[in-house]
Amino acid sequence: MRLGVISDTHGLLRAEVLELFAGVDHILHGGDVGDWNVMIELQTLAPVTAVYGNVDDLEIRAKLPQVAEIELDGFRIVVTHGDQLGSPTPAKLHEAFPDAEIILYGHTHKPLLELVDKTITVMNPGGAGAPRFGLLPSVGILELEPGIPVREAVVVRPRARASANPVVLAPCSIKLAPPSLRETGFPVLEYRAWGPPHTSGTQRRDECQPAVHRLGRSRCL
Repeated sequence: MRLGVISDTHGLLRAEVLELFAGVDHILHGGDVGDWNVMIELQTLAPVTAVYGNVDDLEIRAKLPQVAEIELDGFRIVVTHGDQLGSPTPAKLHEAFPDAEIILYGHTHKPLLELVDKTITVMNPGGAGAPRFGLLPSVGILELEPGIPVREAVVVRPRARASANPVVLAPCSIKLAPPSLRETGFPVLEYRAWGPPHTSGTQRRDECQPAVHRLGRSRCL
């Protein structure tokens, strides 16, 4: 099962997002929708599970919960904006939702992929709306298969220039970007692996540190 993950649209849904999410089985929105038309457009692509964020108005809050819990392909997933925790972090989110296997949130506009306790996947897809805080717009992709660790990536929209390629951030479970992501036609410039660049050895996962590679290779157990 392939999921599109998006947050902090603030009323703006880019054409690139519609293209990247074409063919996903489900879409998860982490709040600050901004305009209900965003939901309507996303629902033309796939079923949508969404929550409201701290800047969403009463109309959107009347239609969406603060926290959504859903099970997809056997994975227990929590979606929340995260503002109720003040400054949300993976540790705070895991403490608030200890039974979740995957936690998706927004609010900070900062793309994040992190494993908590080596098994809990926490993703912030970043902000997909107008750029804020000097951060580029981004969305996430999750690929689920029962019995197999979650495969995930965050796709960052580059600054406007003719030759620009999206940037993909992903953990070491994807040595390069997943084939299904490449098949979208979005070329991959970089990915994030849980290990130092240019390493050819094997590391324990708890010894790995995030590092950005230019299509480098890193392997963690």
